[in-house]
Amino acid sequence: MEGFTPVLSTIGGVLIGFAALALLYFNGRIAGISGIMGGVLRPQKGDTLWRAVFLLGLVTGAALILLLHPAAMDLRFDVSDSTIILGGFLVGIGTRIGTGCTSGHGVCGVGRLAPRSLVASAVFVGFAIATATTVRHVWEGF
Repeated sequence: MEGFTPVLSTIGGVLIGFAALALLYFNGRIAGISGIMGGVLRPQKGDTLWRAVFLLGLVTGAALILLLHPAAMDLRFDVSDSTIILGGFLVGIGTRIGTGCTSGHGVCGVGRLAPRSLVASAVFVGFAIATATTVRHVWEGF
């Protein structure tokens, strides 16, 4: 498997887990990106600063990786730009329908054994498999 990095992946996963735990413990909030972004787009008094700082941290982290290790951001996809754009659009719709995203349900909800997050995560994985199969074997054939 090309690019398989079990040690770095484990460290990254542990850091994500600690960050989610810290946000829940110190702020009483779930680290679900779609919910955090939604709160910035529909601001409520006294509830926007932490969201903006969280999102800024995501962008800053990506910028640091790009600056310090540009090869890590050299992504190549075997699909067209239209497929990537359509996929992003569908993910956005899915986060609204599923009232959350993989970070909120998959990382935070499953960690708390929340029943709706367990179901949502199973649905995410099932649809990811179906979508990847469809894109690889049907969509790209057109």
